[in-house]
Amino acid sequence: MTSSRTSEVRSETTNHIATITLDAPERMNTISAAMLDDLSARLLDADRDRDVRCIVLTGAGRAFCAGLDMAAQASSSKGSLGGLGSLDVAPGELDIRNAPPIVLHNLDTPTICSLNGGAAGYGLDLALGCDMRVAGESVKLNPGFAKRGILPESGGTWLLPRMVGYAKAAEIAFTGRTLRAEEALELGLVNHVVPDAELASRSMALAAEIAENAPLAVRAIKRMMRAAETETFDQNVHHVFLQLLTLIRTNDFQEGVAAFMEKRTPDFTGR
Repeated sequence: MTSSRTSEVRSETTNHIATITLDAPERMNTISAAMLDDLSARLLDADRDRDVRCIVLTGAGRAFCAGLDMAAQASSSKGSLGGLGSLDVAPGELDIRNAPPIVLHNLDTPTICSLNGGAAGYGLDLALGCDMRVAGESVKLNPGFAKRGILPESGGTWLLPRMVGYAKAAEIAFTGRTLRAEEALELGLVNHVVPDAELASRSMALAAEIAENAPLAVRAIKRMMRAAETETFDQNVHHVFLQLLTLIRTNDFQEGVAAFMEKRTPDFTGR
């Protein structure tokens, strides 16, 4: 197992699973400007690590993330554009490529948000940006941007309609009404709702199930699903075929076929 901690974001890797934890429980894991850079760095480190096959993002304490730390943002000499980046930029030089929502969207490694508590504002966008969400039964999702005079600046306006459809997304966003875990499950915003005491184990079990599969294939599947968001059917099928030509040359493909024929569990190495 490897682990690291910088600032208020912790990360550790064990059994091919990287767990990244927002660790400012005294303020319900609200995100400071320093945490933005740290979170992006942890995500990118995990994505580059050949030993990591799944990333679990969670929070310490009773909340996942209650949004941006407005006090820290206000006191910062640079300020920030919501959760996207610094305000201290010259005209025409805004660069948000390393902002957590952008980084999260472009990761090839599968991501699971383990919702240990409430997710509001930026925290909700961060949760929606993961591939999957497992929520504790007491979790509440608060899309209250309109109640604060702002909009979901960190991916919510793109993600939400794709998850629940335009009409439902409009109702959620325009009213800013808090959603309970079971309602979020019915809408398809979370994959599973589990007893709070079982959240960590159930999230890790899902991550372990993913990590058992061929990592190169899983990453390719994720890339192609992401590409399909902007490609035609024909373009995506062609793109997938090019990925397939690479995968069938891997040791993992040979191992997968051999394990199937021999009726045993495959031992994938990511090569």
